[in-house]
Amino acid sequence: MSGELLVATCWTTAGDAAPLRGDERSPVPLRTRIEVAARAGFRGFGVTHADLRAALTEHSLADLRGILADNGMEHREVELLADWWTTGPAREASDRVRHELFEAAEALGARLVKIAPDVSGTAWERERWVAELAALGPAAEAHGTRVALEFLPWSNVADVHQGLALVEAAGHPAVGLLVDAWHVGRAGTPPADIAAVPLDRLFGVELNDFDDEPVGTLFEDTRDRRRYCGEGTFDLEGLVRALRRTGYAGPWGVEILSAEHRGSDLATAVAKAHDTAADLLRRA
Repeated sequence: MSGELLVATCWTTAGDAAPLRGDERSPVPLRTRIEVAARAGFRGFGVTHADLRAALTEHSLADLRGILADNGMEHREVELLADWWTTGPAREASDRVRHELFEAAEALGARLVKIAPDVSGTAWERERWVAELAALGPAAEAHGTRVALEFLPWSNVADVHQGLALVEAAGHPAVGLLVDAWHVGRAGTPPADIAAVPLDRLFGVELNDFDDEPVGTLFEDTRDRRRYCGEGTFDLEGLVRALRRTGYAGPWGVEILSAEHRGSDLATAVAKAHDTAADLLRRA
């Protein structure tokens, strides 16, 4: 289909920056990234907490909202909240990040705050997670936003089935799922299974492609070797069709994380990310 709203998720415009690789801040000013995304055809934009804090040394949140609006960014999202389930100093730091993300979401008009599962491999209490997840719902709602749990194949919430069980147990309308194509495929989930996700729990989608076999750890593969849509081997068209069977009609995030993408000219790379995803949506 044509005219669908595509979102440049945070890493797609970040240039030479990547998760858990030292300083995660993008070397490219946020205004420049927004303008590059707009020229490529994106109508949505995502930003990390680290880049928000950096941008706020030069701009106010009202300034940033104006820059997004001036560049036609109809959909806005912020990330990433971790350690929301824990206690002690880690929880205190998480609560500070949560406050800043929710405040930014309200000021920017962001309808989505992404939250992470636990990748530490330690034991976890499902009942505690359900309670903490349920508590995030009204807190997000009070700021006019929602929280989307992103399942990760190497985490305690490894696939869409586990993620959906948690958000349904939490039972708040502002708590849902983020579905990333890479995580669906690497978890071994058939794309058709995604059609069973209730539309009211499907808060966001991220498109990307990948090869049959991962290289290195799953985290290394997801950070360094994703492909542009249609350049890998995953059944992306099947995934999009399954998502549409739920009633989902966008916005469609495009999340390209790879050494190739980071090493390319930013404008060229962002345009390719947009155009390959748009071609996918037209085919599916």
